[in-house]
Amino acid sequence: KIIGTLKADYAVYKGIEFTGSAVSDMPVSERLCLCNMTTEMGAKCAYIQPDDKTFAYLKARGVKNPQAGLVHSDPDFVFSEELAFDVSQIGPQLAVPFSVDNAADIDAHVGKRIDQAYIGACTGGRLEDLQIAARVVAGKKIADHTRFVVCPASREVLLAAIEDGTVRTLIEAGATLVTPGCAACLGIHEGLIARGERCISSTNRNFPGRMGDKTAEIYLASPASVAASALAGAIADPRSFF
Repeated sequence: KIIGTLKADYAVYKGIEFTGSAVSDMPVSERLCLCNMTTEMGAKCAYIQPDDKTFAYLKARGVKNPQAGLVHSDPDFVFSEELAFDVSQIGPQLAVPFSVDNAADIDAHVGKRIDQAYIGACTGGRLEDLQIAARVVAGKKIADHTRFVVCPASREVLLAAIEDGTVRTLIEAGATLVTPGCAACLGIHEGLIARGERCISSTNRNFPGRMGDKTAEIYLASPASVAASALAGAIADPRSFF
């Protein structure tokens, strides 16, 4: 929604700071994803003020003194622009081919047949992403004509998803699990799409040829939307599947 509003060149050579109650409520993994995605509108960096969640995250990863060397924005710092987005008024979004800033409400595209639903990459293959997808598809089966490809972002994510039963739930629904990494998001292995195919994906870019043939269409969406679409065999609003 933010990139769709501001466009892909809005933050060229700029730094972005995110704040607000929605950001405070996010786990660190989602904050990392949010900051990571500012690359798609040209930002040099993105920042969220550290808090207790940040410190706990770092401690869990062996950082003995996570508050050492903290950097905060100066209280009197003047930003070049301040923008507010009311996330309570934002429904599920898509980035429609062939640009990340070609944003639309999912309602405008519900029912479009898909050939593949893909969950993975650094922005959409975290443990929380796989868990959300598993909640959507639990006890159900994907559409007969649709491939459902799941690529955990890392070996750590894969092991955790195996341990908590997420992988089993996804596979029982019909998902195909592939080797952790960038995979089809970078157009390099399992999950590539063929000429004329349509894919809904939780990855971060939908340029021509990004995930395979240059004529294939990539719709970017949340893991919940991707999982719901895998069940429907078409772009679907995930809110009706919970």
